[in-house]
Amino acid sequence: MSTLPITKRGAEKLKEELHRLKTVDRPWVINAIAEARAQGDLSENAEYEAAKDRQGFIEGRIQDIEGKLSAALVIDPSALDAEGKVVFGATVELEDEDSGEAVKYQIVGEDEADLKLGLINVSSPIARSLIGKNEGDTAEFQAPGGLKRYEIVAVHYL
Repeated sequence: MSTLPITKRGAEKLKEELHRLKTVDRPWVINAIAEARAQGDLSENAEYEAAKDRQGFIEGRIQDIEGKLSAALVIDPSALDAEGKVVFGATVELEDEDSGEAVKYQIVGEDEADLKLGLINVSSPIARSLIGKNEGDTAEFQAPGGLKRYEIVAVHYL
């Protein structure tokens, strides 16, 4: 499996979720299965089926997170010194050349992306157009609404 870039904050969030799944959710669902099993006939026991489905989800998510963490290349954006170049983990201030609207994004891994929080996936069209550029450069990318052009106002490594 190839390495997957993830910020230090993103790796910590995955580790916290994994810990919760193993120490809280897994024991709870095991107890729920035992309680449902104690009720008798399992063929018509909806609680038992629901608990087994939940157990399958939890175990699948645990495997998924463990796989991602084992393949993760953890990058601490504050330790970067890319001399103003846009790289993974950088926070970029942009200005839309058409509307003049200012936006700010951090380029993060797939599991961390949340556009409402200004976190964009490294493989998104906008992030791909920004990577490797410097302050003052213009980035173009194809958005659902057409071609977008942004000027890179500032690059931070926070």
